[in-house]
Formats: sequence, structure tokens, C-alpha cells
Amino acid sequence: MNLFFLTKILSEYPKYRREQAKRLIFVDLIEGWDEATTLPGELREELNKECPLDINAEIFESKDKKTLKVLIELGDGQKIETVLMRYESERNTVCVSSQVGCALGCDFCATGKLGFRRNLTVDEIASQVLFFARLLKKKDDKITNVVFMGMGEPFLNYDNVLESIKILNDQKGFNLGARHFSVSTVGIVEGIKKLAEEPFQINLAISLHAPGDELRSKLMPVNKKYQINEILKLVDDYIKKTNRKVMFEYIMIDGVNDSARHARELAKLMKKPLYFINLIPCNPVGDFKASPQAQIEKFKKILKERGVQVNQRYSFGQDIKAACGQLAGRS
Repeated sequence: MNLFFLTKILSEYPKYRREQAKRLIFVDLIEGWDEATTLPGELREELNKECPLDINAEIFESKDKKTLKVLIELGDGQKIETVLMRYESERNTVCVSSQVGCALGCDFCATGKLGFRRNLTVDEIASQVLFFARLLKKKDDKITNVVFMGMGEPFLNYDNVLESIKILNDQKGFNLGARHFSVSTVGIVEGIKKLAEEPFQINLAISLHAPGDELRSKLMPVNKKYQINEILKLVDDYIKKTNRKVMFEYIMIDGVNDSARHARELAKLMKKPLYFINLIPCNPVGDFKASPQAQIEKFKKILKERGVQVNQRYSFGQDIKAACGQLAGRS
């Protein structure tokens, strides 16, 4: 899908043709222009040639059927991964990638091992959501949430990420409410500042993973530039401007960041009304492994006793390496 070429081609046609095309792609969820019988044959032929809608993808399904991971091949041969997570509460959440690879090199993240290759375009981001939307439509189901927690750092591709959200939020198109989008960042302060000024009520998530700068810098080299106090100050400013809850992600790594001392230190940072922390069992990457469930429970108990809003996130798709920190091109 190439929205630039689509707009260029349709600029020679009446305005209502553009509205028709938008509806066909984002509401009717057609997979090829031959399905667009409301358009003239010559236009369908031109669109099939210049703006094909097919998405070249390979699907992997988890044993419990709750997770689908898709490996998408882009026009230049690069490959990205995107994941559909099915919740029992009838939520269907798509975890979207924003870059090919990632430049940040977090120790626990498989994507970081790839290095950075390039930013994804608006079309490439939106296509990940459309792929699953088409799939779910065949089962009379639909996408309920989109999270930018896949490959890459969304705020290092800020403009394309926000433009893709605008397209998917469009009431005359895909029409997914702004509150159903979440953007996760390692703490790129420039991005947090920008998001606070946006007119959309998008959810913000911060990848924290350590209660202090020394440990966080070891796990996440980016912390040497964006340290915890600076990030939290910007988060507080964001909350003042938006009055929206902010989620903090904390990957539980056995013997690294999961002790009672770490929990007490984390509680001091997180005891604020609109702070919410998600504990995520680490998935196997390099030498890292998940904290035992008993240890996670102890950690969570310490936080709760100190008034911290905390939950443990269910780990989706471990058997197909679709879980947090594991997204990496298979080839």
C-alpha cells in the first residue's frame, strides 16, 4: 500500500473517488482493487498496478491460539514483525513495529541485537494494523487496541508514528478511538514533550526496567542520555497537561532487578496517583531469563503495600518468540 501514489492517482478524479478509496481500504478492508466494484474498471487497473494492496506476510500462531505473529516483507526486502494478542475480555490488541531494527541496544531485547536499519513509513506502520483487521473481519471480529511496543523506538520515528495514528483514528476511515492507542518509549524526552501537546488522548507508556540510574544504564545504554529523574519530571508535566494515567513497564529479570531492595526503591519512584506499573516476566534473550513467579509475587506485594498501582502482564506468544523483548527478524 502506498498512500502517496494513491493520492496522486486520485487527484485526477472527483473528490468523492478519494473518499470511496479510503472507505474501501480502511472500512471495507479490501485486499485488492479487483474487489472495488464501485470504482471504474480502468481506475481499478491503474490502482492494481501503481498502488497494490497486498501485504506479503508469513504467519506464526502460538499453541494456545491467543497470539499470532506475522513476519512482513517490505518493498525493499526488509522484514518486520507485528503481533496480534487475543484477550479473553474480547480485546484484540495489535503490537506494532515503528522501525526496522533498533539503535538503542537494550541488553534484554532481541530487536536491539539487529541494530538500526531504517524508520518505517506511515503506510508500513498502518499496513501492520490492516493485515490483522482483514484477518479478523473474516471471523466477524475487529481490532480493539493498537500498541507501539514492537520493533524500534516510536519517538525516534515520531512524525510517521503520529501520522499513522491520525489515519487509523480517522472517523471516516478505520475509526479506532485515540484512547485505544498506546505508545511505549524508553524515555525520549523530546517525544514525551511533543505528545503532551498533541490534541489526541493517546496513552503513554515508559519502559523503565530498573529503579536506579546505575542499573538502568547497564540494561539500557540510552539511560546515560535520558536519566530517570529527567524522564519522571517530563512524565509529571505530561500528566498535568493531559490528566492521563501513565504506564511504566518493568521487565522482571531473574537475579538482576527483582530483589526486595529493588522493589522498595521502585516504590519510592512510583507512588503517585496517575502512575501505574506493569510487571512483565522477562523472555529468554541471551543470558536473561524470567524471575520465578514466586519472586514476582513478592515484588508485587512490596509495591502494593507501599501504595503503588501494579499489575502483572500476561506473557503472550513465548513459543513463537512474539513476547516483549523478543521481536526480531527471523531472517
